[in-house]
Amino acid sequence: MRRPPPRTLSAQLTAGLVTLLALACLAVGITTALALRGFLMGRLDEQLSASGGRFAASLEHEARPDTDNRPDTRGQAESTFGARLLNGSVTQAAVVDDATDRPLPLTPRDRRALAEIPVDGHGHSIRLSALGAYRVTAVQGDDQDTLITGLPLHPVAETVHRLEAVEAVLFGAALVVTGTAGALWVRISLRPLQQVTARAAEVAGLPLASGEITMPGPLPDTDPRTEVGQVGTALNHMLGHIESALIRRQASEERLRHFAADASHELRTPVANIRGHAELALRHHGPVPGKVRHALERIDGESQRMTRLVDDLLLLARLDAGRPLEHEPVDLTLLILNATDDARAAGSAHHWLLDLPEEPITVTGDAHRLQQAIGNLLANARTHTPPGTDVTIALTADQAGACVSVSDNGPGIPEELQPEVFGRFVRADHARSRSTGSTGLGLAIVHAVITAHGGTVTVDSSPGHTTFRLTLPS
Repeated sequence: MRRPPPRTLSAQLTAGLVTLLALACLAVGITTALALRGFLMGRLDEQLSASGGRFAASLEHEARPDTDNRPDTRGQAESTFGARLLNGSVTQAAVVDDATDRPLPLTPRDRRALAEIPVDGHGHSIRLSALGAYRVTAVQGDDQDTLITGLPLHPVAETVHRLEAVEAVLFGAALVVTGTAGALWVRISLRPLQQVTARAAEVAGLPLASGEITMPGPLPDTDPRTEVGQVGTALNHMLGHIESALIRRQASEERLRHFAADASHELRTPVANIRGHAELALRHHGPVPGKVRHALERIDGESQRMTRLVDDLLLLARLDAGRPLEHEPVDLTLLILNATDDARAAGSAHHWLLDLPEEPITVTGDAHRLQQAIGNLLANARTHTPPGTDVTIALTADQAGACVSVSDNGPGIPEELQPEVFGRFVRADHARSRSTGSTGLGLAIVHAVITAHGGTVTVDSSPGHTTFRLTLPS
């Protein structure tokens, strides 16, 4: 299985350093081996030239040897090869062995190789079947014959191989030491970059989407002369811009929040007055024209709806402002029973099902607000599903806390609407049928109340199944 390439910058730099050093060592090794081989081959050629073909000339080339043509092995190195060729054919071949000459059997291939050696006095490399690799030179003899003298290449190859082995050990140790030291050096050099990464991760973990955010301080030691320092400087500038944008956004949200709270508070009195006058006019015992009565009933209905809207806006403004909630033991089982009774009375055409544990489940929180959140979920299921829909309210608990789920088998929420279903003034009227008006703040209040209690609220919806799930810490 092929090993994947290194991904981190430190690993890539270390791998690159070791790779370059390995290539340099390989180039040095090849160069020194070739240079040594060339030097040793030159020395062999000098020895062959200095011998002058004496050993080859001393080989017997008559019918019987005499004192003049007896092989001369004096001063000849061991394994020296000599051969005599006449008219292109080898007549004699011997090798010095223990200061004596030893006839050497030659194969037809050996004889052809010897016959092809140029008579130029220069060294040539051949391979003999009985001896192996040899360096030979050919010169012209006195009897119109060719005298070939050779020395073995084994010492040259052995010396070169020994050099290669020494270089392999030294270069391998150098690579290991350099790789270890280089990894430590790269890690130390990239330590400022790790600080940049840690600071960026810290910023990424901040809840930038909402609330007042305290940005971390700038990075120290951002030297603009280095690449890492330039990255740190750019990150500091970016954090400064983000902090300024968040401050402006927070100030804008605070102004909007104060405006909504002030407007809701100011609207409560005139709306209450309008409702009072409409109810008083409807109680008049004298004759009232039908159109006037209808107009008064519409005024009363719309004023009630406006009252609910103003109350919801005021509640959201208070929750956004961080108004403290009550922290008392709350019996969730009892809240669900009461909310279900209210929902059953308001929507008798729906089938309300309960799935509650035998023992009561208690959490710490604001009973009134939790009652309102659960009631809003049931009202949402009743309002946005057709009659005959099954609505199931379930309650479970574990060591982490309690979970309330409201499920129905209605049409479901469109997938593109689910991410923003807890937003304000978000309606799904086009996806679900409804019989009464909706302010679009019910689920926003659910989300705000549960979040203020330290819990979470989620939705899972598809055609024929929708589940809202509330989780509250114990």
